[in-house]
Amino acid sequence: MDEDVRIDDVRVEAVRIEDASADGAADAPQAAPTVAVQATLRARPLHFPFTRDSLRCWAYLAGGSLLGLVVAVLLAALAVLGLGLSVVGVGLPLLLAVALAGWPVGALERRRLRLVEPSPVPDPHRALPGAGRRARLRTRLRERATWRELAHTLLVGPPLTAAGLGLTALLLFSAALVVSPLVVWALAPETVMLIPGHVVPGPLYALPASAVGLAGLLLGSYAGALLTTAHVRLARLLLGPREEDLGRERVVELTRSRARLVDAFEAERRRIERDLHDGAQQQLVALAMTLGLAAHELRERGAAGAGGTGAGDAAADDPALALVDRARGEARQALEQLRGLVRGIHPQVLTDHGLAAAVTEVALRHPIPVEVDLDLPGRLPGPVESTAYFTVTEALTNTAKHSGATAVTVHGRIADGRLVLQVTDDGRGGADPAAGAGLQGLADRVAILRGRLMVTSPTGGPTRLRLEVPCSGW
Repeated sequence: MDEDVRIDDVRVEAVRIEDASADGAADAPQAAPTVAVQATLRARPLHFPFTRDSLRCWAYLAGGSLLGLVVAVLLAALAVLGLGLSVVGVGLPLLLAVALAGWPVGALERRRLRLVEPSPVPDPHRALPGAGRRARLRTRLRERATWRELAHTLLVGPPLTAAGLGLTALLLFSAALVVSPLVVWALAPETVMLIPGHVVPGPLYALPASAVGLAGLLLGSYAGALLTTAHVRLARLLLGPREEDLGRERVVELTRSRARLVDAFEAERRRIERDLHDGAQQQLVALAMTLGLAAHELRERGAAGAGGTGAGDAAADDPALALVDRARGEARQALEQLRGLVRGIHPQVLTDHGLAAAVTEVALRHPIPVEVDLDLPGRLPGPVESTAYFTVTEALTNTAKHSGATAVTVHGRIADGRLVLQVTDDGRGGADPAAGAGLQGLADRVAILRGRLMVTSPTGGPTRLRLEVPCSGW
């Protein structure tokens, strides 16, 4: 039965942090946070019209009504001009401005909410430090939060603006009725008409109108609280971040952190390679040369002390000379092992000549015949070359150790901007990628480059390892 195991077919792993309490409350759905105005209204319903929260609601709704009118006029003008001028191509920037209008309006609305809501609505957009103007615009157009803000501006804003205007008119009319006795007292009574066609004879006759005005203010206070609550809830729904936005942000940050770790690991590996090449390797070379000079000196002294026939045999039987020769051989062996280690860290041929030359060199030293077929247009980005090289070396190492293969093929091409690399052997198959950490580590590295690594190894063979990674590297 065929065994098809996919090592990594995801861009990056999302991290989920669970904080479950002992009574299992973490599994219950979380309730939406209470609106501050609504909480005050529920706590003290009779006292609410005389609190500062009521005045804040009126100020918030009145300001929102004026803002909504200005935004509606500007967007209508931009849309009409954009559609009219789009036939000549000039109106496209205006239509783009209409599409992005929700972005600044949403930011302003989130700031205005601080007037009535102590808990701020977070910005749902990703931070783009150092990004240019075009990159910022492209990112904002791709974000769902931008279109939710536009929906709030175009669909939710007009009804709320109309309701706010109606409430503002009610409050102004009610306030005028409340002070009507003073107006009648200050002006000549026969000139004041609270009701068209009926002149108020005196201030006392205006008291019923004042009572109606007070009732209107009370009604407006409660209506303002309800309308403000609706504003806040809709703003949280459309102008704030959602779980998927936060999830994507965590994934992006996780990707960046993993990329930074890989870069730091690569820099540290290069430093170790440089220190081994310029330090320990040179010292071993010097040690081998010194031991060679010591052996030569011992032979010369042995020959001079023995003199005549048999001097060479006497020098060869010197135990000190035998120890020096043995130490010299061990130094050479250590030097060869160190050179192999340096090549395994990061081969110089990969840096100087690229992926094809480095893979060819590995194939020539492999105990199993390896056919290399790499058709690459030129040098690839450093992260791509390094990941592809170590993927090939890991596959060839596993083939030599476990597969029992007699031939291996390394095939690589560039297709649709991606490096597609495949290593195939004719071994017994049945490979288990989860058994070792080598391929899993490579899969994590490939995931950072937005690629994927797949292994197909049915029992009886063949075993295929396939690497696909974008040539951009990121």
